Amino acid sequence: MSEHRHHSSSEPILHAQALEHDYGSISVLENVTLPISRGAVTGLIGPNGSGKTTLLRVLAGLLEPTAGTVTYNGEETARRIGYLPQQPAFRPGFTVAETLSFYAALVGEDKSTAMDRLEQVGLSDARRRPVEALSGGMTRLVGIAQATIGDPPVIVLDEPASGLDPGMSSHVFDVATELAGAGTAVILSSHDLELVDQHADEVVVLDDGSIATRGRPAAIRQSLGVDTVRGVYEASISGETTTVRVQGVSS
Repeated sequence: MSEHRHHSSSEPILHAQALEHDYGSISVLENVTLPISRGAVTGLIGPNGSGKTTLLRVLAGLLEPTAGTVTYNGEETARRIGYLPQQPAFRPGFTVAETLSFYAALVGEDKSTAMDRLEQVGLSDARRRPVEALSGGMTRLVGIAQATIGDPPVIVLDEPASGLDPGMSSHVFDVATELAGAGTAVILSSHDLELVDQHADEVVVLDDGSIATRGRPAAIRQSLGVDTVRGVYEASISGETTTVRVQGVSS
């Protein structure tokens, strides 16, 4: 259930409270409460199968939780939340520029603004390329550009650096930091723990559908007696960190 109410700058722009989500008899999210701050990068980490994508889709308003609420406390804009899915796809037969111009028109932005979004993610040279001719990594960059169109106060990015080379992965996190510096709330998931360590203002460790650890990186490193976010991850996850989790199945 999503709600909206008047906001103050001190309260979280997005507040998930007691979220539960089930797929049939399988519980994927259990009692997840998470405030999302304005002007900050929130890094969501956890094993494969821990519920990260489900949580991000609920936060983005694309999936109704089985129980709990997500309250939006931000400004009323043409677009509240921008979203990058884990596997972005665009309609074939159009160029990158045409695709972004279409999304820009939906929220009243002009073509030049759409091209600025492409430049921000480093794809200006590909603007005339058909979207079906893009690599997986380039398609993801178009998806990130699309998520920023309309200047939504909240941007949700599911694995934005997946499939990118190290230099471009770092650039994507730089873009997230720039957006947060301009006041946007950015929530992203990633398996690149080093980049999360460098860029996240808050780290959330999700394990088996529940929040295992949450806080500012320096504070949780200190509280757990570790030196890196990787150490936080390993200290927070139950069981083997090399095993894919299949929720609803016990070993």
